[in-house]
Amino acid sequence: MTGPFTADIYAAAKRASLPDFPRWRQMVKATGGCAQPIRLHGERYTVDVPTGEVVESYRTADEPTGYLLTACGNRRASRCPACSEVYRDDTFHLIISGLQGGKGVPEEVSAHPRMFATFTAPSFGPVHARRERDGKTLPCRPRRDDPLCAHGRPEGCRVRHGEDDSRLGQPICVDCYDYSGAVLWNAHAGELWRRFTRDLLAVLARQRGVSRADLRRQLRVSYAKVAEYQTRGLVHFHAVIRLDGPDGPGDPSPSWATVPLLEEAIRRTAEQVTVTASTGVRGDDGPGFILRWGRQLDVQPVYLGEELGGMSDGRVAAYIAKYATKGAESAGTVDRPVKQPIQIEDLRVSEHARRMIYTCWALSMMPGFDHLRLKQWSHMLGYRGHFSTKSRHYSVTLGALRQVRADYRAEFARAASGLLLDGRETVTVSQWRYAGSGLSEGEHFWAEIARQQVSTARRIKREKDRQGSSG
Repeated sequence: MTGPFTADIYAAAKRASLPDFPRWRQMVKATGGCAQPIRLHGERYTVDVPTGEVVESYRTADEPTGYLLTACGNRRASRCPACSEVYRDDTFHLIISGLQGGKGVPEEVSAHPRMFATFTAPSFGPVHARRERDGKTLPCRPRRDDPLCAHGRPEGCRVRHGEDDSRLGQPICVDCYDYSGAVLWNAHAGELWRRFTRDLLAVLARQRGVSRADLRRQLRVSYAKVAEYQTRGLVHFHAVIRLDGPDGPGDPSPSWATVPLLEEAIRRTAEQVTVTASTGVRGDDGPGFILRWGRQLDVQPVYLGEELGGMSDGRVAAYIAKYATKGAESAGTVDRPVKQPIQIEDLRVSEHARRMIYTCWALSMMPGFDHLRLKQWSHMLGYRGHFSTKSRHYSVTLGALRQVRADYRAEFARAASGLLLDGRETVTVSQWRYAGSGLSEGEHFWAEIARQQVSTARRIKREKDRQGSSG
């Protein structure tokens, strides 16, 4: 029996026969089964401050491998399933702590008005879509008398698309589709969100009949949001928006700050906020065109449970966390930068994504678009913003969660080695150098086993915690 699978097993067995394998396997399990771990050279010393005594030391030169492995930390599931799972869990705790409290956020925050809003992109041309009603799949885009567009193609589509139909999100007519507008909307989506968060306070102030300065003394707007790609290659944003008192989540919001008031303010702000983009034809002196949110704006209240007609806080947190690990690859493109235009033709992407990538490169060569860095972000179809962001006072930070985890692991390692600091005042000095990344031949097999083991253990723990909280 021969083939790729047999070769992989042979390489894995060969790697397991090497003398450094037991320690290497410990390291890769400590990374959670990272698919592209980083190799480091260096040393770390823990010094007792009053005496200057070195109470702990570590050197990669003493390792059987000669290096230390650490997780890559990539949030994309397409790049590293292990690290993306950690990122997803951290994002869940970040979101849920801003809804229920915990992780340093007072539990009283659960009584504050909060909404879950989804902001979409406008239409740049009809695309194939799956439509359902009462559990039945409807024709995609039926048109009476089957008219043709200016390019001689049907304007409609009578196909009942399946969930895995590759045509979903693809234009009905590629020549009718406004690719330049779609790419430029992606490129300005981050600025559109920034202006929304800025103008929301002004709209709330007008609703109350006070100035923004007066409103800030009574109210604070907090949010957390994540970006998601639709199948048509355009980003949209899911956001939790919350009203606090002026001192943040521990401060009750004013009695007049209600869920209906917040919903109305979100809708009004989304309708009026715009960004003017250059046409590129006459450089920065051109008339430009107006970019705005799409008409489909979904705004729902967030409650502790679903019985009040809104969305439960747990469901919202899980929904946002899920999309925090996805990128533009979910829209049929790639998850790595495109270095040269000659690469585009050979990319394993949908034709719609390929045209958007070509458009990014074409627009980048026109005057007025240099600041958008479209070539560098062509693999993201023009979008260059962060995928998950939050306001400063929404909840705990991802950095804080990672630091707690790192401190726990360090303390656990010390206890396992028999080193007890017993409250001694110490300082840690370290020096690390990058020595490479990725897995060698035969190592992917063992890393995947480690990932599955760690993932199973986490799932069992979550189920136990859920049963304990419900019991």
